[in-house]
Amino acid sequence: MIGALLLTGVALVGAGGLLCAARSSFRTGLSLEAAGAAAVAVAGFWALASGTSVGGTFTNHLTPRLGLDPLSGLFLGTLGLVGAPALCFARDYLRPTGKDRAVGSLTAGFLLAMVGVLCARDPATLLAGWELMTLLPAAVILVAHQEDRHARQSVFTYLAVTHLGGVGTWVAVLLLARAGAIGSPGVIHAGSGLQAVVVVAALVGLGTKAGVMPLHVWLPRAHPIAPAPVSALMSGVMIKIGIYLMVRVLVDWAGPLPVWLGILVLATGALSAVGGVTYALFEHDLKRLLAMHSIENIGIIVMGIGACVLLRNRGADGWAALALGAALLHTVNHAVFKSLLFLCAGAFERMAGRLDLDRLGGLLRRVPVVGGSFLVGSMAIAGLPPLNGFASEWLTLQALVHVPRYGRVADGLAGALALGALAATAALAAFCFVKVVGLVLLGSPRRDPPVDARQPSAGMAGAVAFLALACAALGVAPGVLLARLVGLAPWSAGLPVGMGLRLPGTGSLPSPAIAVLLIVLAGALVLLRGRGRAAAPAAPTWACGQVVSRRLEWTGAGFTKPLRLALEVVLRPQRDVVSRQEAGVLQEVGYQGQVPHLIEERVYAPTHRLAMAAATRLRRLQSGNLGTYVGYLMGVVLLLLVAARLGLV
Repeated sequence: MIGALLLTGVALVGAGGLLCAARSSFRTGLSLEAAGAAAVAVAGFWALASGTSVGGTFTNHLTPRLGLDPLSGLFLGTLGLVGAPALCFARDYLRPTGKDRAVGSLTAGFLLAMVGVLCARDPATLLAGWELMTLLPAAVILVAHQEDRHARQSVFTYLAVTHLGGVGTWVAVLLLARAGAIGSPGVIHAGSGLQAVVVVAALVGLGTKAGVMPLHVWLPRAHPIAPAPVSALMSGVMIKIGIYLMVRVLVDWAGPLPVWLGILVLATGALSAVGGVTYALFEHDLKRLLAMHSIENIGIIVMGIGACVLLRNRGADGWAALALGAALLHTVNHAVFKSLLFLCAGAFERMAGRLDLDRLGGLLRRVPVVGGSFLVGSMAIAGLPPLNGFASEWLTLQALVHVPRYGRVADGLAGALALGALAATAALAAFCFVKVVGLVLLGSPRRDPPVDARQPSAGMAGAVAFLALACAALGVAPGVLLARLVGLAPWSAGLPVGMGLRLPGTGSLPSPAIAVLLIVLAGALVLLRGRGRAAAPAAPTWACGQVVSRRLEWTGAGFTKPLRLALEVVLRPQRDVVSRQEAGVLQEVGYQGQVPHLIEERVYAPTHRLAMAAATRLRRLQSGNLGTYVGYLMGVVLLLLVAARLGLV
């Protein structure tokens, strides 16, 4: 039954992609894609809940084989949970133009490629789906921005970085297949050189796709310029496929890992979490800010995986399973609230024309459903109770607390530092979204809407409202899902099912009670406010004698300036102040500032310059002269003969 439902969903997505190619059936095609994604979600979560495996098992041979197990079911369910509302949103977001019809068809292919990776049971199918999953979003962006030179450069960066880093994925998968370890944990000896090579290669290859630092440079370039539904799928699901394979390799196929590899995973996660949220604070474009927060949340997930590796090495199998459960729970939670935020950003862009934070404002009053949903997503990503982001971050915190308890000096210190990194990340994320909510939702509009501005349709509002409700449901009853996620650890028997989070030997998180308490307190505050004294009459704002205008509204740079000054030694911000005087009297002051991404400037930019310089020199070898090429061939033959004579080949 599960397999039939999954095949039905795949067929609906494929049929919808074909129908999107025609103008008359464009909306019908997107509806079929949404229905197919919903069927995939039901099949995936059904497999997770029942612990059922369907189809073939894993093999090390290159014979194509497909199947489904509970871990694949979790990620398929997440794919459908995000994909169905994103495609419903796309019905009104996209128009039946030639460009958008191509986007609709390519989106169906993108969904099928991700399903293929999750259902692959052999190395060939897995790697083929992996490459297709990388190429299709690039095609979507190129189609959506056909004449945009900046978009083409961003796509080139995306493809270059993900394919260079993706070599690690190929190396890891092929080495595992050669050793016979795919689907057979324990084949690779713990602490062996082969294990170290596989894990490091996987961390590079899969980490590049997931967007961990310092391999993240493609992500804030590609995600913001994709159409909003595709941005939701890329940030909500695609980068999680890297997490899926990371769990397969690091937790299962490679066997128990030594402490130093666990510390490496933990440090990578901590760097990504703190670095992602820090740079997000200083972004001025809403979608780019959300992309940087994807790096932050991937870092939190990777920290959970690192804690799992270290705790398992020290024999704390129960807490290792809980750490894995925390990572997987945050994977689902981030997929839901990040796709919600990207879809809301797409609706705001259609209304305001652009997503510069300093040009928005007052959107909560203008579009209460979309604005309210964006508020829920902002609270979730900031880790505020009783929403889903708080539940999984609290659980990750509990897992990290136990790393120093069970570890020795090295891993204990690493766990303590990761714990501090998570705490700092949570505080900075809350700080960032206070800024975002204030600039985007509250206050007055900072510019007039464009002439062709479009209000969000009922379908768009319904899609984001559904995801907002999912954030609340996963936050109120996280224990229902966690019980199944803990059981995905190969050594764990799972947890009893309950709505709240009950952990052994520590405190619990009674999520339903917290939700009820907060609702009661909020209602009481509303009643008290209504019975209070009448509000004072509105008076104009004092602006030191100046005429109050939109240019005097609070800005993102002003909000984050204290933190920017405190971190000036690390961030190296750049400022440009220009003043204009007439007859010795100051008339105008212009200010521009930015916080450069140091990894891009100090690592990738010099590497790019060196690569281009080397390519320019090597290009001279392509003279176009036949005699020169014959000389090259004779030289190669001569070298091979010398090598053969010396016994080198």
